[in-house]
Amino acid sequence: MGGKAGMAIAVFGLAVLTARAVDAPYVLTLGSAQDGGAPQIGCARECCAAARANPERRRLVASLLIVDPRSGKRWLVDATPDLPDQVELFRGHPRSRKEAGARPPLVDGVFLTHAHMGHYAGLVHLGREAYNHPRVPVFCSARMKRFLEGNGPWDLLIRNGNLEPRVLAPDAPFQLAPDLSVTPFLVPHRDEYTDTFGFLIQGPNRALLYIPDIDKWARWDRRVETWLARSDRALLDGTFFADGEVPGRAMAEIPHPFILESLARFQDLPEAERRKIVFTHLNHSNPAADPASRATARIREAGMAVAARGDRFGL
Repeated sequence: MGGKAGMAIAVFGLAVLTARAVDAPYVLTLGSAQDGGAPQIGCARECCAAARANPERRRLVASLLIVDPRSGKRWLVDATPDLPDQVELFRGHPRSRKEAGARPPLVDGVFLTHAHMGHYAGLVHLGREAYNHPRVPVFCSARMKRFLEGNGPWDLLIRNGNLEPRVLAPDAPFQLAPDLSVTPFLVPHRDEYTDTFGFLIQGPNRALLYIPDIDKWARWDRRVETWLARSDRALLDGTFFADGEVPGRAMAEIPHPFILESLARFQDLPEAERRKIVFTHLNHSNPAADPASRATARIREAGMAVAARGDRFGL
């Protein structure tokens, strides 16, 4: 009897641990491509021809979903032009979510990094011409809020009650639950219309750093390594692999940290720190978008990785 009782306790304990794992908040990767997606409009090169020929090679624009199974809530990080496909990707996340009414809210809020097309253009799908989403909070910087309120078609979505812009204060954690928060911070990035946020997403046990866009690491008044140390996973700007990658365009006009530059910068970090790093926001021209490429192999050899649609990270 004692043996059976001990076994029951062990089984019960396993069930408790499994339930806790299922109930823990997590982040779901909805895409890892640069704003134009892949394949990209007008591109006849092999990188995009392969994606047109094989849907498995298609990559959706970089975005995340923050999920809390305990409350059944979920929040979108950046509204991309691929939002209709991404909504289907996160259907059923979390299983505890209760859908009610003929037009239930798709998400409980949207966090915006900045006003470049891949990060906010998907908001149009929430308007009357498409889903006609009931009031959804849009968390953003004060400058982004003014931009949305002062320019069409975004001001119309606000007047029609689809969007409710709300200001996030830089470096101030915004609580989604007592043990789940999003902390915005400013990064330098061609701020033509708005400033640019990165986010630190912190859960009960782990934290994820998200910086899909930044001009260059050296142009930031903070050290990315400091933020990396505060995180358990870091999805970082990997737009371009190397200089000269985009024919017919001056790369200085579209500054990002080349992946080769990031590999060199992070090469002396302890292995545990390097293994936190996952590159996202890859341009269609980036050879690291091909898992079989030598570029991807170099990233793996350096102890880092490339983001993929459907990646899940527990918080």
